[in-house]
Amino acid sequence: MRILWVKADKLLPVQNGGNIRTYHVLRYLSARHELTFYSYYAGAPDAEYENELRRQLPGAVAVCTGKRELSGAARALDYLVHLGARPPYAVSRFAHPGVQKQIQAWYREQRFEVAVCDFLDAAVNFPGRLNLPSVLFQHNVESEIWRRHADTAGNAAKRMMYRMEFRKMLGYERAAVRKFQHVIAVSENDRSLMTQWVDGGRVTVVPTGVDLAEYRPHPLAFESNPSAPLITFVGAMDWEPNVDGVEYFCSEIWPAIKVEVPQARLRIVGRNPDQRVQKWAADSIAVTGRVPSVVEHLHQSDVVIVPLRIGGGTRLKIYEAMATAKAVVSTTVGAEGLDVHHGRDIVLADDARSFAQAVIMLLRDPELRRRYANAAAQTAAAYDWPVIGERFSEVLESVAQRRSVAAFGGSRVRVNASL
Repeated sequence: MRILWVKADKLLPVQNGGNIRTYHVLRYLSARHELTFYSYYAGAPDAEYENELRRQLPGAVAVCTGKRELSGAARALDYLVHLGARPPYAVSRFAHPGVQKQIQAWYREQRFEVAVCDFLDAAVNFPGRLNLPSVLFQHNVESEIWRRHADTAGNAAKRMMYRMEFRKMLGYERAAVRKFQHVIAVSENDRSLMTQWVDGGRVTVVPTGVDLAEYRPHPLAFESNPSAPLITFVGAMDWEPNVDGVEYFCSEIWPAIKVEVPQARLRIVGRNPDQRVQKWAADSIAVTGRVPSVVEHLHQSDVVIVPLRIGGGTRLKIYEAMATAKAVVSTTVGAEGLDVHHGRDIVLADDARSFAQAVIMLLRDPELRRRYANAAAQTAAAYDWPVIGERFSEVLESVAQRRSVAAFGGSRVRVNASL
């Protein structure tokens, strides 16, 4: 099967959850199909990235758009400049005429049996009429994340901004889901949200996986340091849901844990820690920043926490922690969409008091912690990436086989930067 896969931003090095998911599925498909991976990125040309991408994914096409990368005050100013624009800023900034021209050419040439649009920020560059079977890969329902931002924002100005972006994103995302012939979701929760917009037969769930070769229990998995038990939070520390989760845990949950288990330590592991994360660094709280290996930190942990109040899709870090045989305490939002079971392989707690009590209980009871850890490892074992890659491949083959002029000739909803 000839597959075109389009993704905005660099794929390598593989760091965030979406890139991890994409990378492992691509590696599986590349070994079994004729895959063209099209990666476009902003900033300066990066020959090292392009060469490494082609080495790992033969046939890959990497293009530098030359668009200036913005951050901090420059990003905020650019957002204000585009405040009146109809498409959401998070998507429209990825629009590029050169990328649009290349994708349109491939659609005209009909070189591929199926095309995959890797999330909404790539959809902005797809043609208005999709005349070959096209699949939208939804790592989460983005509008739901913006809605949750608006619901939890404490600052009135931020709340207003989030609500405005939520409305924009809802309209854009709904149009994109309707435009593509098929959608792959990562959880049943995401599927249920999107089937409010399209027929359920057009949305298939392919769950999140875990690299069982890398994430596995340490031989001394259940050895702990009772004099200084370790609680670990893992995630990109420049992603707003993670930042919010750290602030929530440190301000509302951690003090109660320290009263009951004064020797406890907290380690916050992840790249680019925001200032709102760094401020919590103290004698009993370590903020690591980027680390060579997350696995090492998971192995050292007694309890892994996921105190998220905002989010969508699924959290790979939960399966990764479970695969290393660690007890996990999460909010319902944090574990949303995963095949986990409260009271058996994970503890779910949605208020500060119950979350603190769950962590304290696990720290104080090594045998209970061991039971949760064993059950967690058994659950994660069913989600090795080759299993997930095969499910993805089956969906693409099914979509490609259903191709017909009648099925695809009428898809004319436009989703681009001019919306």
